Amino acid sequence: MEDKLKALAEEARQAIQQAADEQQLEQARIKYLGRRGQLHQITQSIGQLPDQQRPVVGQLANKVSQQLDQLFAQRQEELQTQVAEAERVVQALDVTLPGRAPRVGKRHPLLATLDEMIEIFLGLGFTVVEGPEIENYYYSFEALNYPEYHPAMDEQMTFYINDDVLLRSQTSPVQIRVMENQSPPVRIVAPGRCFRRDTVDATHCHTFYQLEGLLVDESVTFADLKGTLEVFAREMFGPQCHMRFRPDFFPFTEPSAEIALTCIICGGEGCRVCGDTGWLEVGGSGMVDPNVLEMVGYDTEKYTGWAFGVGVERFAMLRYGIDDIRLFYSGDMRFLAQF
Repeated sequence: MEDKLKALAEEARQAIQQAADEQQLEQARIKYLGRRGQLHQITQSIGQLPDQQRPVVGQLANKVSQQLDQLFAQRQEELQTQVAEAERVVQALDVTLPGRAPRVGKRHPLLATLDEMIEIFLGLGFTVVEGPEIENYYYSFEALNYPEYHPAMDEQMTFYINDDVLLRSQTSPVQIRVMENQSPPVRIVAPGRCFRRDTVDATHCHTFYQLEGLLVDESVTFADLKGTLEVFAREMFGPQCHMRFRPDFFPFTEPSAEIALTCIICGGEGCRVCGDTGWLEVGGSGMVDPNVLEMVGYDTEKYTGWAFGVGVERFAMLRYGIDDIRLFYSGDMRFLAQF
């Protein structure tokens, strides 16, 4: 009889604790504690036990009854609290208010601009290639015809990891890697991050994105370079955009030219971003120096080529009318939510 009482007590405890609402709880009470419940049936049969067992079983039955009554009251209070809390939440909910749409992530304006730039060159027949951000000295400088005294190799301009390993300061090393493994014709664009020890201001940052372009084939001229970049600029900004080429010097191109676009922010009138010139420098370009082509084994009597490199941030500033490059890296959601 004692074992039967203990088994009944355990079964009743589980039924009470697992009751999901007051209706299930009441059903458990009736089944185990009601007038016709299982516990009442056991207590009625105590009189049929031997005299020495009656007190022990009777005390156990009373103890089980008290414990189950206490457990029932506790579970009933818990369920009533849950119902009251749910009703409070429902009452606090104003169903007449408009819903709150979840915040949806969007493409960062820099990457959106880069995608648009790449799409234009894909339409012109170029192929996209990428290279490592951590480069060695050979691909970063030696293969690009840099003289040993060039200031770009100074620690003030380049982030060195050790004497031979550095963070690339431009995507030009990708050109060398491609030409080493591909015979002409070559027609590529190389997007990626670059790193320089620049002083951060409205138009400069130590970390930036660049898009490099390279075309090597027979009978390639500077006029091909100008025509390609003018088509690219007008696809990006419309027919009102003008491009300016000014003589410059880069070790890996000869002749070389600085590329500048009409400042969209001021319409060419002059502002803080363009230094009151009406033009915004976006990159450099030129005919690939024959020394560079010879380094990769190209026949310079047969092949010529041109290359360019432009800053994606500068194009994004023109594209969206942003007057401070630092906003792109601020992480300010008020700024990013506009795009």
